[in-house]
Amino acid sequence: MATARHAAQIKIAATYLRGGTSKGVFFNLADLPAAAQQAGAVRDAILLRTLGSPDPYGKQIDGLGNASSSTSKAVILAKSSKPDHDVDYLFGQVSIDQPFVDWSGNCGNLSAAVGPAAIHMGLIDAARIPANGMASIRIWQANIAKTIVAHVPITNGAVQETGDFELDGVTFAAAEVALEFVDPADDGEEGGAMFPTGNVIDELDVPGIGRFKATLINAGIPTIFLNAADIGDTGCELQGDINENAAALARFESIRAHGALKMGLIQNLSEAAKRQHTPKIAFVAPPQSYTASSGKCVEAADVDLLVRALSMGKLHHAMMGTAAVAIGTAAAIPGTLVNLAAGGGERHAVRFGHPSGTLRVGAEACQAADGQWQVTKALMSRSARILMEGWVRVPGDCLNVEPAPHHTS
Repeated sequence: MATARHAAQIKIAATYLRGGTSKGVFFNLADLPAAAQQAGAVRDAILLRTLGSPDPYGKQIDGLGNASSSTSKAVILAKSSKPDHDVDYLFGQVSIDQPFVDWSGNCGNLSAAVGPAAIHMGLIDAARIPANGMASIRIWQANIAKTIVAHVPITNGAVQETGDFELDGVTFAAAEVALEFVDPADDGEEGGAMFPTGNVIDELDVPGIGRFKATLINAGIPTIFLNAADIGDTGCELQGDINENAAALARFESIRAHGALKMGLIQNLSEAAKRQHTPKIAFVAPPQSYTASSGKCVEAADVDLLVRALSMGKLHHAMMGTAAVAIGTAAAIPGTLVNLAAGGGERHAVRFGHPSGTLRVGAEACQAADGQWQVTKALMSRSARILMEGWVRVPGDCLNVEPAPHHTS
């Protein structure tokens, strides 16, 4: 009996990093096969197989993904083609159970790993790296056309990865990487102003579910903020409280789809299913004490507000970095649901409680002559560490895939 021939595996240089509370596989654009050095079906196929998707079992056993939105991520880096920038950073959120990669937004957590990874890959000019001190790496975030500045600690000419900076949601301490998200409000290709409707609070009417107050904001990543009390939640929820409740997840997804439509991110509700990475949906509440997933007690006096956010259809175990930028930005602008949950007024920084603990994020906001709010930068700290380096292997038939109908990467 004849045996069918199958293409041999190919190997591609890659680095596996933790950035903030996420993990991802990082590639140097020049190391990808020629057909994957531009957007398209081949690139997506390689990333899907690298992470182990699509997996109807939801486990990503046959790849490097760890079966959560925080760990099913891929990054492509290149020497920057933009003036006054060091590295171009392209992020792909790889679906776990569906055959697509969402390129519609950034990952703020992995942004902390971009500077260290770019230095490690030799993408940063040696003259930009001090023998000791801080290397300020200017990153062009290609998904959203924004600048991020990462302040990477350097010791003896190499990235300092170990340290005593603690980040709730990450077990071990590491070196601090401070991030500046420059002009984080969206004014890009999709035509989204910071508040796409022009309002700091809108009404979302979701058939069959209800009518909700919402702050719809484009900053860091498009985000829909709700009041926890309006949807029957407290703001103290942990992952199991939401992710094991199919009805709650369906309700959040329906609200998210209607919010995306109101924000102008999609033209009809059916498009939301293929745009899982954006917008995010989150709910806020005033401070109260709760027990974090680690068993640590978060005291009401130690936070300004509580926030819970969903990513790729599930409650996040901590907080997405880009959503933290949205939180800091919204908190700085009087009248948003985030600002009101934190007590109102003008604020330059907030510390919020999330399922794993707390996080501080700042934003510099000012009001223009026309009354519109502008945010010049958002600030937060993360850490990053190389977990493994070498090659990933994927079946060679990834190079022969045909473009899918309506392929959009």
